[in-house]
Amino acid sequence: MGSKRQDINEIYDLYYRDVYHFALYFTNNKQEAEDITQETFIKIMNSIGSLKDQTKLKTWILSITKNTAMDLHRKRKFVSLFPDWAIGKDKDSDTPEDRLIRKGEWTELQSALLKLKQQYRTVVILRGLKESSIKETAEILGCSEAKVRVDYHRALQLLKKQVLSNNEGWELRDGQS
Repeated sequence: MGSKRQDINEIYDLYYRDVYHFALYFTNNKQEAEDITQETFIKIMNSIGSLKDQTKLKTWILSITKNTAMDLHRKRKFVSLFPDWAIGKDKDSDTPEDRLIRKGEWTELQSALLKLKQQYRTVVILRGLKESSIKETAEILGCSEAKVRVDYHRALQLLKKQVLSNNEGWELRDGQS
């Protein structure tokens, strides 16, 4: 293979279908599969130099695909905890009454976050809101990756419980209430 651009084009031609089908089977959604496929090839372009063994190219690519799909799933799962207004998906209404209601709901959400223990709140902010990796979060907090996983899971359970117990009219996404 010649230039890096040619390498990427050849890799794309060889593995596009494998990546797309994996993503489609994982999500059962064409749009999400296309998003995962695009994101996967962007990651491949950015890190092709780190591949040590060319004979494991397909395995490496499908590993990136799997991780990309799982990241998307994790992000969607986190976002589904919050009402639409909390993640910037407000209705097209801009009446003062609607803004006042959203402001009150945002205050309730902040209150729920503040009721979490500091270590849980910090993990939720880093992992869920800032989308830091487990490794990055562990380094920032000076703890093990296992502790980050456990704390994040527990924090989400507590946050969900708090939001649901305070929810007197919030419409949570994905039919949760």
